Amino acid sequence: MSSTQIDFYYDYTSPYGYLASERIEAVAARHGREIRWHAILLGAVFKITNQRPLLEAPIKGDYAIKDFNRSAREHDLRFTFPETFPIGAVAACRATLWLREHDDASFRALTVPLVHALYRAYFVDGKDISPAETVIDIASATGVDTHALSAALGEQAVKDALRMSIDSAITNGVFGSPTFVVDGEMFWGNDRLDMLDRWLATGGW
Repeated sequence: MSSTQIDFYYDYTSPYGYLASERIEAVAARHGREIRWHAILLGAVFKITNQRPLLEAPIKGDYAIKDFNRSAREHDLRFTFPETFPIGAVAACRATLWLREHDDASFRALTVPLVHALYRAYFVDGKDISPAETVIDIASATGVDTHALSAALGEQAVKDALRMSIDSAITNGVFGSPTFVVDGEMFWGNDRLDMLDRWLATGGW
């Protein structure tokens, strides 16, 4: 793992993951760090941790919806809680991983624009990003070769790579979204991004 790297683990159905995705680049830039974007599926994580989706928790779920909106307002971020929640984000995760690991640097350069486009489509525009066709349409607007992406989404190698990526995240102790790992130190939660910023500024404590 690079000492100049921030590993950012997120789920496309995570409101807090979305909020963090809009802020983490500024934090990384302040400290000369690169971000490695890891799209994960919390459903797979929950099978290991015996957790369940936040909104399914009585009382706590109602609070969470209020906090999503409050947290967005705190940082002046656009946010609309989607009508369909949660959704399956397998296609979105495969597309992101395929771009990130592509041999062609011009493809890899589109990874972050796609991450933002997918997240904003869901948590700003309220668009269901679970269908592969929707992911491909969104990717097209960012300049991704949609014919190549369409073929990649069905490739067994891409499917296997995503599964292995999620397994690796779990092995490394990732249990929620967003999670940040820097210099071997893990921070979980959108509200820990400010702590991460201070950690990098001070060298830790």
